Amino acid sequence: MSASQPLNQAVIAQALYDLRNGQLRRCKAMGFGDQELDALKNPLLVSVLTNANVSWCSVSVNREVLRRLLQQALDVEKEIARIDRMLRLGASTEMVSRFYGLTHQEVALRRDVLGLPKRKGRHPVLDEQQETELWRQWERVSAVHKVELDDDSALLDVAMELAESLSLPLSVVWATVKGWIEDGLA
Repeated sequence: MSASQPLNQAVIAQALYDLRNGQLRRCKAMGFGDQELDALKNPLLVSVLTNANVSWCSVSVNREVLRRLLQQALDVEKEIARIDRMLRLGASTEMVSRFYGLTHQEVALRRDVLGLPKRKGRHPVLDEQQETELWRQWERVSAVHKVELDDDSALLDVAMELAESLSLPLSVVWATVKGWIEDGLA
C-alpha cells in the first residue's frame, strides 16, 4: 500500500484552518469550489482527501515574488551589517536614527549586542592637524568614488571609509564633511 500524499494533507490542513477562521476567500484562492468546501464539513470525506494515495493538488512557484523575498532578506542582512559598522565606527544615535529610523532604545540595544561601551556626551572636535588630514583624504576618496554631494548614502559610505582609515569617530567625520558641504567648500 502506498503512502498518502503530504501535499494533500498540507492543503486540507490549511483549508480547514482557513475555514475555521472565516477565510473563505483564501480557500477559494487555493482552488476549492463551493461543492468541495461543503464536502470539507464531512469528516469522512476530509479523511478520504487527506489519505488519498494520489496527489489531487499541485504547487506552483511565483518566481518573481520568490526572488523579491530573497533579495529583501539579503537587503536586511546588508542593512544590519551597515548599522553595526556605523556603530563600531562611532556613529551617533541621531545618525543611525536618521538613516535607518531606529529609536534611541534600539540603537542602545544594538550597542549592547555589539559589546560597545556606553557613550557619554559628544565626541571632541577635530584639532587643526586632524581636520587638515581629513580634508586631504576627503578630496582623494570623494574623487575616486565620484560622490554626489546630495547623495547622503554615498556620503555615508565615504565618511565610514574615512573614519576607519583615520581612526576618527564617524559622527565627527560626518559632521565635518556635512559642514564643508553646507559652507560650499566641498
